[in-house]
Amino acid sequence: MRFVLSFRAALAPMFGVLLAVAMQPAEAEEGTTVFADTSRIASIGGSITEIVYALGEEGRLVARDSTSTYPEAAAKLPDVGYMRALSPEGVLSVNPTGILALHGSGPKEAVDVLKKSSVPFIEVPDHYNHRGILEKIRIVGKALGVEAKAEKLAAETDAKLTAAEKQTAAIKERKRVLFVLSTQGGKILAAGSDTAADGIIKLTGAVNAVEGFSGYKGMTDEAIVSARPDVILTMKGGGPPISEEELFANPAVALTPAGADRKTISMSGGYLLGFGPRTAEAIHDLAVELYGNQVTD
Repeated sequence: MRFVLSFRAALAPMFGVLLAVAMQPAEAEEGTTVFADTSRIASIGGSITEIVYALGEEGRLVARDSTSTYPEAAAKLPDVGYMRALSPEGVLSVNPTGILALHGSGPKEAVDVLKKSSVPFIEVPDHYNHRGILEKIRIVGKALGVEAKAEKLAAETDAKLTAAEKQTAAIKERKRVLFVLSTQGGKILAAGSDTAADGIIKLTGAVNAVEGFSGYKGMTDEAIVSARPDVILTMKGGGPPISEEELFANPAVALTPAGADRKTISMSGGYLLGFGPRTAEAIHDLAVELYGNQVTD
C-alpha cells in the first residue's frame, strides 16, 4: 500500500502538466511577434510590466508575476508566481490572450508547456546594456501593436541613458565593485560577467571586481582578496537580506579595501537590476553613492 501511495504522489505533478496541455487543444503559432488579441495579457518579468505601464497600456494586463512590483498599481493584478518558478496551470488560469515573458522565465518544462498551448507566447530578450533596454521597449511595443508609442519611449529612454552615462565619463579613478548576491553559509556568492549586476556596474562607470567567470558563483577567500573591491554592492528585496555585520565579519572581505572602510551600498533589486525604463535613474543614484560630487549633472 505504501508503494502505491508513493507512486501516485510521484505521478501527481505529471498529471498537472498534462492537464494544462489538455486544456489547450491547439498550439500557438511559433515565432509570434505581435499578439492578435491584446485584451488580456499576462506579463512575466518586472521590467516587462514596467514597460507596459510606461507605454500607457496597463489596461491590457490581466496578470503579472511576483517580480512585477513597480509601479505600485501593478500589485493589484493577479500574481501568477515567481518568473523562474512558473506553473503552467497558474498562468493559464487567468485566461490570457497572450503571454509576454522575459527571457530566463522558467522552469524550462513550464515554459515549454506554455509555448505549446494555444495562447501566443512572446519571449523578450534580456541584454544587460543600453541597447538591450531599447530593444526590450520596441519588442513589447510591437507585441502590443503600439510601435509608435514604443519608439517615443525608446527615444526618451535613450536620451536619459546617454545623459546618465556621461555623468561619470570624466572620472579617472574607477571604483572596483563586488556585487554580492548571498552570504548564506558564510559563502560569498558574487556576480561575474553576463549578469545584470555586471551590466549596471559598467554603465555606472565602475569596474566589476570579479574576473574569470560568468553568472553568479561562490568565491574562495583567495579570490575575494585578489578582487580588491573598493565597494560591496548588494540588493534589497531579492532574497534573504545580507547582514553588514556578517559580511564584514568574513575574514577575506575584511582584508579588502571595502572591508577596511566598511563600504557597502544596498539598493532595491528591481530598480538596480531591472534594465527597464528606470535604469537611467538607477545609474545616477548608484554613481552618486560611488563617486559623490564627482558626478556631473
